[in-house]
Amino acid sequence: MLEGILSGAATAFTPINLMMVFVGCFAGTFIGMLPGLGPISAIALMIPITYGFDPASGMILMAGVYYGAIFGGSTSSILINAPGVAGTVATAFDGYPLARQGFAGKALATAAYCSFAGGTIAAILLLIAAPALAQVSLSFQSADYFALMVLGLTAVSAFAAPGQVLKALIMTVLGLMLSTIGTDPAIGIQRFTFGRLDLIDGISFLLLAMATFALSEALMSVLREDKISDEARAATKGGIGSLRLKASEVKSIAPTVGRSSIIGFFIGVLPGAGATIASFLAYGMERNIARGKEREKFGKGSLKGLAAPETANNAACSGSFVPLLTLGIPGSGTTAIMLGALISYGVQPGPRLFVDAPQVFWSVIVSMYIGNIILLVLNLPLIPYIARLLAVPKQFLVPLILFFSLIGVYLVSFNTFDIQMMVFFALGAIVLRLVGFPMAPLILGFILGDLMEDNLRRALSISDGSISFLWERPITLTIMILTAIIVLVPLIKAIRPRYAGETAGEGG
Repeated sequence: MLEGILSGAATAFTPINLMMVFVGCFAGTFIGMLPGLGPISAIALMIPITYGFDPASGMILMAGVYYGAIFGGSTSSILINAPGVAGTVATAFDGYPLARQGFAGKALATAAYCSFAGGTIAAILLLIAAPALAQVSLSFQSADYFALMVLGLTAVSAFAAPGQVLKALIMTVLGLMLSTIGTDPAIGIQRFTFGRLDLIDGISFLLLAMATFALSEALMSVLREDKISDEARAATKGGIGSLRLKASEVKSIAPTVGRSSIIGFFIGVLPGAGATIASFLAYGMERNIARGKEREKFGKGSLKGLAAPETANNAACSGSFVPLLTLGIPGSGTTAIMLGALISYGVQPGPRLFVDAPQVFWSVIVSMYIGNIILLVLNLPLIPYIARLLAVPKQFLVPLILFFSLIGVYLVSFNTFDIQMMVFFALGAIVLRLVGFPMAPLILGFILGDLMEDNLRRALSISDGSISFLWERPITLTIMILTAIIVLVPLIKAIRPRYAGETAGEGG
C-alpha cells in the first residue's frame, strides 16, 4: 500500500496535475455558488475536454470540480437560501439565518473551515482504510439501505419547531408522495402523471429545491417587506473583521466537526447514500445531542447547525470514491458520470484497480488533500467580496434570485412546463410557510423517496414479500434499533416532565 501511496503522490504532484486540481477546484467553487448549476452538468461537459488527458489527470480534474462544487455550494445557500446542490440544503437551515442576522462573513468562514476539515479528515481516512472500507460497502444489501433511509427520515424531528413535529411529518409524507410521480421503475407504467408526457421522468430535485427555497424565499421577502438590517450591511462591508471566529466558538464546534467528519465519510462509502443524506443525518444528530438554549438555536442561526452539514457533505464526497474506485459502483449521479468517464479512458473500476492502475487510484486520493488546501486558500480571501451580495438592495436582489432560479431550471430541461410547475410549487410553498409548515422535511422525503422504494422492493422480493427482512440481518436490525432509539428518546423526554408533574400533584 505504501508503494501505491508514493506512486500516487508522485503522479499528483506533477505540474500538470497540480494545475488540474487548481482548475477543477476553481471552476467547481464558482459552479457551486451559482443556484441551479451543479457538479453533474459541469463534469458531463468536461468529459470531452479530458479525452486527450492521461486518465489520472482527467479524474483529478473532475474530482476537483466535484468537491469544489460542494464546497462552493454553501455560498448560495447561506447568502440567498438557494441550495442548487442537494448536499447543501441542510446548510441553509442555519447559514441563511446567520447571514440575515449580520454574520454572513462568519457563516461563510465557518463553512469554509468546516468543509476543509471534513474533506481533509475524510481524505486521510480514505488513504488509510480504502481497501477495508470496500468490503464494508460490499456487505450492504437492499434491506440495510432501506433501514438506512428510514434512519435518515428520523432527522425530520430536527427540522420541526417545538410542538410542530406533526407538521414536519406531514411535509415528509408529501415529499415521499411527490417522489412517486413519474414512471414506475419496476413495471414501467406511468404513475400520477395525469397523462402529461412532461411528468414521465418525474419531478427533478433542482426544480423542487429552487421552488421551495430560492423562489418562495424571494417572494416571501416581498410579502414581509423584509429589509436587510444596517448591521448586516455593515458586516458585509466590514471585510476581514466579520470572518473571525472566537476561541469559544471554535472550541464549541470542534467536537461537531469530528463527529460529522466520521459520519459523512462512512455514509459516503455506502453506494447510493452520498453527501445529501450525510448532511441531513449529521444535522439531525447534532440537534438531538444539543441541550437547552443551544438546541433552541438550531434553525435560527446555530454555528453547530451550520458546521455539521458542511463538514459531513464534504467528508461524504471523499467517501463516495471508495465504492466508485474499488467496486465500480457509483454512489451518486455525479460519481455515475465519473464512472462513465473512467470506462471511456479504458480504465475499469473495481477490486483490480489497485493492481491494474494504482497510479489512478492513489493519485485521485492524494489530490483530494491538495484540493482541500487549495479550496481553503481560494475561498477565504474571496469571502468578504462574496458576502457583499447581501448589501445589494432588495429591488435588485429579488429579481436576480428569480432570474437565476427560473433560468437555472430551464437550462437543465429546456421545457417551459418545468417553469410553470416551478411557479406552482413556489406558490404552494408560500401558502404552507405562512401557516407554519417547514420546507426541509419535504425535500428530505423527496430525496429519500426513490431510494426507499427501490430498496424496499428488492428487500421484499428477496424475503418473498415478508417484512422479516427488517430483523433477519444483523446490520439491518442494528440500524432499525438505532432508529427506534432516536425516535423514542425525544418522546420519553417530552412525557417524563408531564408524568413527574402528575406524580408530584398526587403526592401533594
